[in-house]
Amino acid sequence: MTATERTRQPGADAEGQPGSTENVAQPAGGWGFAFSRRWLGYLAFAIVFAIACGFLSNWQLARSKEAAAANALVSQNFSSHPVPLADELPSLTAYSPKQEWTRVTVTGTYEKDKELLARNRPFNGSPGFEVLTPLRTADGSLFIVDRGWVPTGNNTDAPDHVPPAPSGTVTVVARLKASEPTIQGRTGVGMQVGTIQLSVVQQKLGGADVYTGAYGLLDSQKPRPASAPTPTVTVPPTQDEGLHWSYMIQWIIFALIGFFGLGYALRTEYRKRNEHDPAEKARAAERARRRAAKRTDDDVEDELLDAGR
Repeated sequence: MTATERTRQPGADAEGQPGSTENVAQPAGGWGFAFSRRWLGYLAFAIVFAIACGFLSNWQLARSKEAAAANALVSQNFSSHPVPLADELPSLTAYSPKQEWTRVTVTGTYEKDKELLARNRPFNGSPGFEVLTPLRTADGSLFIVDRGWVPTGNNTDAPDHVPPAPSGTVTVVARLKASEPTIQGRTGVGMQVGTIQLSVVQQKLGGADVYTGAYGLLDSQKPRPASAPTPTVTVPPTQDEGLHWSYMIQWIIFALIGFFGLGYALRTEYRKRNEHDPAEKARAAERARRRAAKRTDDDVEDELLDAGR
């Protein structure tokens, strides 16, 4: 081997120019770069992103199932046949979320002197109060009946007028609602409460035997009073499952887009790294031919106009 041959660079011809690359290692060619630390990092990021999207999609599916269950509960309970209160709530603290909107019937006398008002209760966009009247049952316990809504009066701390509850024995049909939670900063003074939290109502009534698991939204009563507050609920709540299914599918699409973007970037870098490879040059020429075949007369005209400027 001559000195010239010993000093000739790999991949160069006799004149020292780039020549054949056969049998010479090409670390930058092929798909070897896809296994670099950088691209493995991209892949790991895409996998983590897809897992996050999967969790969010599953969360939206769970929300959709919850909405469907709530709608089914409304359909089942809202117009159900009334059952005796003692059968539905065997104890003062008994209540299950599955009993929401269930209609119950109870007979007793209203304790008008123990009536309370729930503050900050909007109705059709107007501020007002819910009228909570305890109903004394045959066993001496008190069942809280939400008789309806009254507007705020000239004095914003109280309504101008509250229609009185019927006197004597009444039979009430009401829909069960759970005791409400406390809302920070919302309180009531005197015979007013910030929310219909039945434990607070019980304290307002001097610790009497009060149903603290649930109260009743008035549906009807006999005898009917001459006047009454505006009914709180007259039609079933809107049964809308929302857009949870759409959001669930969107999160799946986002996960697929992540992998599609990774593949597109990988393919783009492959073409750039292998642009001098004969096979890749042939593929590039074919792609250019296809793009040219898709050109319209308008494209050609625009190019000629641009060239003449």
